[in-house]
Amino acid sequence: MDRDQKFFDMYSLVIGALAIAALGIFILAMKIADNTQGIYTREGAEYQEAVAERIRPFGEVYMPGEEDAAAAPSAVTVAEPEPVAAALSGPQVYNSACLACHGAGIGGAPVPGDAEAWAPRIAQGMDVLMEHAIKGFQGSAGYMPAKGGRTDLSDEEVANAVDYMVSESQ
Repeated sequence: MDRDQKFFDMYSLVIGALAIAALGIFILAMKIADNTQGIYTREGAEYQEAVAERIRPFGEVYMPGEEDAAAAPSAVTVAEPEPVAAALSGPQVYNSACLACHGAGIGGAPVPGDAEAWAPRIAQGMDVLMEHAIKGFQGSAGYMPAKGGRTDLSDEEVANAVDYMVSESQ
């Protein structure tokens, strides 16, 4: 029974020490709360400013005539000269744009090197060929979209491709 009494005494001592520590922390928290409670309240100016800053909109809208109220930032832009790209050669344009249809004769497109298919077209004249290639053409043999569907190509580049295909077909 002596051992049980020793355990009970030690257990009571630990529980008592923890209770005193908890009471000390509680009293300290109450003292700190009393000293700081009135400093940062919802009615205080500092609190109101902090809330206003958190919910401030990203931008502001001004009605006509209110432009003077807003100091609009001004950005200085320097115009850089646009780089002038060299025109693509006939073979380059043919391989990137024309090959899809003219390579296999899709939709009545004459294949370069087929002199028989190109002869009636060449007979119309180079000006007509260029116009049909640049502006597009609907014929009995098929349809040629304007610039072969590649509107990013310049007229000069399309003309280079037509010259290339004609030279390969004579």
